[in-house]
Amino acid sequence: MPDKDQVSEPQHHEHIVPPRVYIVIIITLLCLTALTVVAAYIDLGPFNVVVALVIATVKASLVVLFFMHAKYSPKRTKLVIMAGIFWLLILLFMTLSDYFTRIDYRGVRFPMTQSISLGTSHRS
Repeated sequence: MPDKDQVSEPQHHEHIVPPRVYIVIIITLLCLTALTVVAAYIDLGPFNVVVALVIATVKASLVVLFFMHAKYSPKRTKLVIMAGIFWLLILLFMTLSDYFTRIDYRGVRFPMTQSISLGTSHRS
């Protein structure tokens, strides 16, 4: 029996996930992969990329939450994950703000979306 003077260390309890949860998650991931392929063949205009990124985000979230056990992890681990996502959002914000305010040497706004002519003209 431990003395009252000894400090008991907190116990870390492992969370055991039933195999059917993994089966449901893998089937969901396969369905989302099929949905990504189907969405690639549908012309949604500029929203093709948005749909693909939303599906990819859902798939990545499922992998992190269940296969990496983030759902059952301590609060400190969740804080580290959220800090990483926050840092990613900062980097994306800075990159996109640079891209949307960029003007090239010709004075063209959004130069990556403009077609570049090489000085040859096609006249009829």
